[in-house]
Amino acid sequence: MKRRRFVLSTLLGPLLLSGLRPARAHDEPIVPLKLSDTEWRKRLSPPQYKILREAGTEHAFSSPLNKEKRDGIYACAGCDLPLFESSAKFDSGTGWPSFTQPIKGHVETSLDFKNIWPRTEYHCARCGGHQGHVFDDGPEPTGQRWCNNGLALKFTPA
Repeated sequence: MKRRRFVLSTLLGPLLLSGLRPARAHDEPIVPLKLSDTEWRKRLSPPQYKILREAGTEHAFSSPLNKEKRDGIYACAGCDLPLFESSAKFDSGTGWPSFTQPIKGHVETSLDFKNIWPRTEYHCARCGGHQGHVFDDGPEPTGQRWCNNGLALKFTPA
């Protein structure tokens, strides 16, 4: 049954999630941050630039955030918008920080066909920085795995 769920979520999950646009967590609108390419390159390290601005991916098991267990907030490394609460983090065994759900309204999704089959990519709602992909093979309560690049995040302890 698990194999069937994985296959179905891998093939159909992105199609079902592609229209997912969570509601804002509060009435305060998120003002878009638009910077020039030069400004982004000054703000980010080269590996962060590759991930956030070019939709790159870091090597699995390379992020110290995989082992982070403290309470706190995971924010976008590009603009500091809080994206995940530590209570949503879990060890997926995939080698990337994973979460069951984002902070409502702080991420947006789109379809990604880079690996031929469609996947649901998500990015920061403020700066548009690529964070990772969402899959339908996570634990309860959502059944989702928001798989994030560690270099795309900043952790602030509570």
